[in-house]
Amino acid sequence: MKKIGLVTSGGDAPGMNAAIRAVTRVACSQGVDVVGFERGWEGLLTNTFWRLTPRNVGGILHLGGTILHTSRSPEFKKKEGIRKAAETLALNGVEGLVVVGGDGSMQGALELSKETDVFVVGVPATIDNDVFGTEETIGFDSAVNTAVTEIDKIRDTANSHDRIFVVEVMGRLRGFLALTIGLTVGAEVILVPEVPYTLESIINTLEVNGAKGKKSGIIVAAEGIGNTHKLLKEIEEGAGVEARLSVTGYAQRGGNPTARSRLLANLFGEKAVELLTAHQGNRMAALQEGKVASIELEQVCSNTKQLDLNLMRLAQTLAT
Repeated sequence: MKKIGLVTSGGDAPGMNAAIRAVTRVACSQGVDVVGFERGWEGLLTNTFWRLTPRNVGGILHLGGTILHTSRSPEFKKKEGIRKAAETLALNGVEGLVVVGGDGSMQGALELSKETDVFVVGVPATIDNDVFGTEETIGFDSAVNTAVTEIDKIRDTANSHDRIFVVEVMGRLRGFLALTIGLTVGAEVILVPEVPYTLESIINTLEVNGAKGKKSGIIVAAEGIGNTHKLLKEIEEGAGVEARLSVTGYAQRGGNPTARSRLLANLFGEKAVELLTAHQGNRMAALQEGKVASIELEQVCSNTKQLDLNLMRLAQTLAT
């Protein structure tokens, strides 16, 4: 293999730059040229790319975001767009492609692999940690730590004013972030899209805690559970408490990646190059039972990663 391409697609995640650096330096150490397509799938549709070298990926290991930029591409979701991307790869003599992104990006990688002879390998990078087949994704640990740092500070003011805080974290469809964050900050209530809840159950928890002498509390809610502004008012009225809302928002996507996210980026990047140079495509680098492995893209895209509800039960026990 003489040339591979690299694309960062979908939502950005801390550690994507570390993955770009790892893929580039490992590939170049083996005499393989690397080109980076800009703005996600758009770069493949517009034939916009630049050569990546060990030198021009220097100094990016600690940076959030992606130097290749990313975007959502409606055109790529169409058959014509996918074929156009395949033509771009052929035009530039690209023999292997590394796709860094989340579950949507893995689906795009799978569809592209059906239209090209180029070997396609995925690298899971998303703060949502919802990609099937890997225990953890690049950026998840960073996003968790960003929220934990903020909520620890909110806990201080909650205790000072005897207030209840509803903290909305990212997670439009899945609750991996909210659950891990809630468990690690000792939240009294955790709300995720996968588990139905009632206002009565929340109020009951707050009343039970109040009877124990707990006058403040943290409710961690994934954005996908509904209107948190409305929920806040309902909690105030139903429980007769003073409450405030804090939204972590897109701060969770940015910032310096943690050591954990950088480590995964390095390991997954190396694995991606290993697969490509062995002429193995249609696979994704993954963490399984604590070890770096790989899984077929077809399997990744046809299954749904399940939330560990045992962690929810543990969080409830520890918050009493």
